[in-house]
Amino acid sequence: MDRTYFIEHRGVRILMLDFSHVMDEVTALATIAHARSVVAEQPPASLLTLTTVEGSHFDSRVIGALRELMEHNRPFVRAGAVTGLSGLMRVVFSTMVHLTGRNIRAFDRLEDAKDYLASLED
Repeated sequence: MDRTYFIEHRGVRILMLDFSHVMDEVTALATIAHARSVVAEQPPASLLTLTTVEGSHFDSRVIGALRELMEHNRPFVRAGAVTGLSGLMRVVFSTMVHLTGRNIRAFDRLEDAKDYLASLED
């Protein structure tokens, strides 16, 4: 199953990074590597991204790989949104956003995140 793919919402193209329900390090690292390769194929400053992490478990190695992905994606992504963050994951996410200087907002609902990204094209 491909976990990195484009969707369209309100006529706006969004790159979906589906890290939901990932429970093991091997799957997480493979998913992150694939997302990185898809992003690298895109023109600079061309992407709006939506990442979902609902129901996932990330250890310190995976969190480090996610931080590296956020840094790697910076030249390609104009704005991003994330959904599915638990309480502790919100703290980790906030720290990662601060460290990487990325423009990524957290949302509780997937539809709200899609609407936010689509509104950036209005």
